[in-house]
Amino acid sequence: MSGLQEISLIDQQEAIIAKIQHKGLTKKKIFQRILLITLGAILMSVGLEIFLVPNNVIDGGITGISIMLSFITGWKLGLFLFIFNIPFIFLGYKQIGKTFALSTLYGIVILSITTTILHPVPAFTQDILLATVFGGILLGIGVGLVIRYGGSLDGTEILAILFNNKIPFSVGEIIMFFNLFILASAGFVFSWDRAMYSLIAYFVAYKTIDITITGLDESKSVWIISDHASQIGDAIMNRLGRGVTYLNGEGAYSGDEKKVIFCVINRLEEAKLKEIVTENDGNAFLAVADIAEVRGGRFKKRDIH
Repeated sequence: MSGLQEISLIDQQEAIIAKIQHKGLTKKKIFQRILLITLGAILMSVGLEIFLVPNNVIDGGITGISIMLSFITGWKLGLFLFIFNIPFIFLGYKQIGKTFALSTLYGIVILSITTTILHPVPAFTQDILLATVFGGILLGIGVGLVIRYGGSLDGTEILAILFNNKIPFSVGEIIMFFNLFILASAGFVFSWDRAMYSLIAYFVAYKTIDITITGLDESKSVWIISDHASQIGDAIMNRLGRGVTYLNGEGAYSGDEKKVIFCVINRLEEAKLKEIVTENDGNAFLAVADIAEVRGGRFKKRDIH
């Protein structure tokens, strides 16, 4: 990948891999996985060779190092991407598992071949800002697809996971350090304005990865503590069409028994839910958090008549 994930994205990737390892894949799932990893690698290649590389804008991680070495030596970018990622595939096999390593190897091979094929194709635009933004978007979608289906296109985060056990820094902090060093190096290899554009591409790609992995239909978990819990719960079910779960709680300081409401909504319903809570209990405790994925249960919204 391009070293763009922070710890939350790495956690999601490991969770996906764990599911796959503990449950055999059907032929349909294997085909879907191969297809989408292929698509992700191709999209990343287009982002690199059609937008970023011709305009001397780099990405973070192994990809950024490969772009700079390709520029200095004149060798193909795909060659560096393949060679530099091979050691990390072995590390990934030991640290995460066989399925991850095979998915990553396949993604890297497709990425290396596609960047080589696309290298003679002229840049889509000479406008540096447009190339930076659209290159970052394509890069983020491609990387996000591969992560979502259990692989990786860059070894930086694998190395970060390995170092995390040896030094007192989180995986996210290690990746951030790597990428700041790599992006700063672009100032010496190309120019300082290209280094700043590279930082923009990095940020755009990071946000796009996040959206690709979690999806546009972002869900939110809601926790409500109120003396009018039943009243609020009924209003949520009747006015939002969402199911609620009541949990029994106890105040640690007061010792009072409290009824806790838990429910899952989408982001468009958040404002309406807050309105419902305020109308029924202005002093209610309300906590809202993002959820990466929701499955099973009765999350589907029922019709409101």
